[in-house]
Amino acid sequence: MLRLTDFIIDCPDTMRLAAFYSEVTGRPIKEGSHENWAGIQFGEIELAFIRVEDYRAPQWPDSEHPKQFHLDFEVDDIEAEQSRVLALGASLQQDSIGSDGYGWRVYTDPVGHPFCLCHNKGVIWTDQGIIWPKRG
Repeated sequence: MLRLTDFIIDCPDTMRLAAFYSEVTGRPIKEGSHENWAGIQFGEIELAFIRVEDYRAPQWPDSEHPKQFHLDFEVDDIEAEQSRVLALGASLQQDSIGSDGYGWRVYTDPVGHPFCLCHNKGVIWTDQGIIWPKRG
């Protein structure tokens, strides 16, 4: 049996980046997090941050310094969430929202990792979580 347990992101300052994603997601930084390893728990999966001494930020969309990964966050109000993540230190890189109000926007976090805020047509928000549209 294989189970994903961690998604680990290199960075120069674990607590700073963990604080950013804690604010973005509304989830607390794990107890015991420290300058070399910090985490945020999402059910069985931990979003973790590890300190790298000679960290070199990706330069999205430059393929010479590729992004290495990116996170997608589905949102119900992209304008409100954009204001919030920009205030937290993100930078808008690309807007791919269509005239119908659906699509995504690419941002970089405070140390250069790209992430997206996505607004997908047909997504239903409930108290139990997101219900994705059936793909046919």
